[in-house]
Amino acid sequence: MKQLINSSRHIRQQLLAGLTYTYNDRLDWQRETGIITKKTIADDKVVLISGGGCGHEPAHVGYIGENMLDCAVMGPIFEPPASNEILQAIEQTYNGHGTLLIIKNFEKDLASFLEAERLAKEKGLMVTHIIVDDDCSIEIGTFEKRRRGVAGTVFVHKILGAAASAGKSLSELHELGQELVPMIKTLGVAFSPASPIGLIPQQYELAEDEMYFGIGIHGEPGYRIETMQSSERIAIELVNKLKQQYTRKTFTKAAVLVNGLGGIPLLELGIFMNDVQQLLDIEDIEVVYKRMGNFLTAYNTNGLSLTLLLVKDENWLKYLNAPTDAFGWK
Repeated sequence: MKQLINSSRHIRQQLLAGLTYTYNDRLDWQRETGIITKKTIADDKVVLISGGGCGHEPAHVGYIGENMLDCAVMGPIFEPPASNEILQAIEQTYNGHGTLLIIKNFEKDLASFLEAERLAKEKGLMVTHIIVDDDCSIEIGTFEKRRRGVAGTVFVHKILGAAASAGKSLSELHELGQELVPMIKTLGVAFSPASPIGLIPQQYELAEDEMYFGIGIHGEPGYRIETMQSSERIAIELVNKLKQQYTRKTFTKAAVLVNGLGGIPLLELGIFMNDVQQLLDIEDIEVVYKRMGNFLTAYNTNGLSLTLLLVKDENWLKYLNAPTDAFGWK
């Protein structure tokens, strides 16, 4: 694949320079780092920080804004930021009300963010975290779920971000996050893998007529390769597997996120969303909120993911609908 890249060594800095130049009315960038913040950090609410590697745009910098994140810390391509940068972000944005870290469930991400939390607590700062583990793909040959943090993370950003703006304390936000995350389930499918970029190699290959269920957001292999199928058949696979994660009696209201992985046209996302809607209608599951587009991508992967959120509390819907100027929440 042809790539519009000047230098693999400078991808992060040039990406962040371009994004913060474009959205300089609302974002500040700590140059020579991966730290991006709101122009003004409110002094009357808990600060929300998330982050991860580049290559997932608009995540996570695209979710800085009113009723969402206060800060994102970006690492190199598909690599989390260093713990010292996360600590710097915590200190730089600290306002006395505490800091909540939203972390995707990957070993390296956990190591960096939790080390930063430990160091911040040693300095006397109030910091806690939420780990997002919405991925429902299955390991080949086992029934052990991977539980990676994937596209459902943006629902966590939005709901906890709006709850923080509404005045929830650090402990209340942590409790809300602990209740919310188990209600979010995601599954993805790829029709072609992400191309190598920087030091990241391509991890699997697909023939022209093949697709891969259960792939990850860093180009990781999935759980089953099959001959390419229609949108309707793919929707049946994803919806059925996600439904199995819930108790049928309680799964009556859902928020839906159809997420492009970076290389799929909106035309095809729209067709897939229509198929998902028809399947949920058949099951008498009321869709009370829906979004479609590129929210957490895997560089240029031709594929998509489907996220379902069981809406247990009407406040969650209120928080989802709260207005934001975050450029990634379109």
